[in-house]
Amino acid sequence: MEEAVSLLAEIPGFDRTTAWSVIAEIGVDMSQFPSADDLASWAGVCPGNNESAGKRLSGKTRKGSRWLRQKLCQSAWCASRSKNSYLTAYFQRIAAHRGKKWAIVAVSHSLLVVRYYMLQRKCHFQDLGVNYFDQLNREKLTRYFVKRLTRLGP
Repeated sequence: MEEAVSLLAEIPGFDRTTAWSVIAEIGVDMSQFPSADDLASWAGVCPGNNESAGKRLSGKTRKGSRWLRQKLCQSAWCASRSKNSYLTAYFQRIAAHRGKKWAIVAVSHSLLVVRYYMLQRKCHFQDLGVNYFDQLNREKLTRYFVKRLTRLGP
C-alpha cells in the first residue's frame, strides 16, 4: 500500500494526501477494472459522446464517484500550474480552444489513466515534457509559425 502511495506521489499536482484518497476510492488492485476507460467511466471523468444522425449533441460527463472526481480535479488544477510538464502543455492546448473547465476534466482524465497504468504495471511516472506536442508534427508547426511571421509583416 505504501509503495502505491509513493508511486502516485510522483505525478505532478499529486501529493501524499491525495494519493491516499484516490487509493481509498479505487483501491490498489486494478484487475477490477478491465481497462483505463472503464475506470474513467466509473469515476465520471470520461468524455461524453452523444451523437445522433451525424449531429454531435451535449458531451456531458457522467456523475461517477463524487469524492474521486473532486480529488482528480483538484490535482488537475495543481498539475496545470506546474512548470515544464506535459500536463501543463496539455491543459493549455485544450483550454485555448474549449475553456478552462473542459481542460481540467481532460487533464483529470489523463491523470486517472496514468494512475491506472502505474498501479497496474507498478512502474514510475515519466513525464513526456512540455515540448511533446511540438515534436508530434514539426512540419505543421513550422508552417504555422512561418504563416504567423508573414502576417506580422516587416
